[in-house]
Amino acid sequence: QVQLVESGGGLVQAGGSLRLSCAASGSIFSINAMGWYRQAPGKQRELVASITSGGRTMIADSVKGRSTISRDNAKNTVYLQMNSLKPEDTAKYYCKAGLGLSITEFGYWGQGTQVTVSS
Repeated sequence: QVQLVESGGGLVQAGGSLRLSCAASGSIFSINAMGWYRQAPGKQRELVASITSGGRTMIADSVKGRSTISRDNAKNTVYLQMNSLKPEDTAKYYCKAGLGLSITEFGYWGQGTQVTVSS
């Protein structure tokens, strides 16, 4: 079992920044990659960014150039830094710990943290 606790969401004006954190505990040795998804009301959950245990990152086109993903292995924590936020970034952001070869395969989810961007 892996437990994930997200933090850092909130209300921000357009153009502002937020840093989301996801702290993992439990069977962290089983984690191959970690990532952030988001889900806006009425929309499907989408992958925003991911980072492998080797440090390889992926950033979705929707946030590319505005967001970075990083990890602190000593703290078992993954971060999503989001800059130049837009109202369309408003969503609930979920952290995922992937156990398979891809972050899209089986894994554990956090409870999510709400990000609201006002215009």
